[in-house]
Amino acid sequence: MTMKTVKKPPMRHCLGCGAELPKGELIRIVRSPEGAVSLDTTGKSAGRGAYICKKASCLQKARKTGRLNKSLGCTVSDTVFEALKAQTGDNNG
Repeated sequence: MTMKTVKKPPMRHCLGCGAELPKGELIRIVRSPEGAVSLDTTGKSAGRGAYICKKASCLQKARKTGRLNKSLGCTVSDTVFEALKAQTGDNNG
């Protein structure tokens, strides 16, 4: 008789609030090897990833403090922030 091991979900930190949450509960932003920044809906795109909660307040804090830019090592465009706003449900900036 063998014991079945339960896999723990991978945990990641939110750039806004710093909370450690399961990877599936966060939004992943990825900088590809070519340097393009985009949302990664699959969680499997190649490149440097950063994670943010699905709360508008976390997105605002990460943008204001520049944590997303620092984590990805590049300047994140306004179009990526607009896409993130749509994911968080934040419509007023």
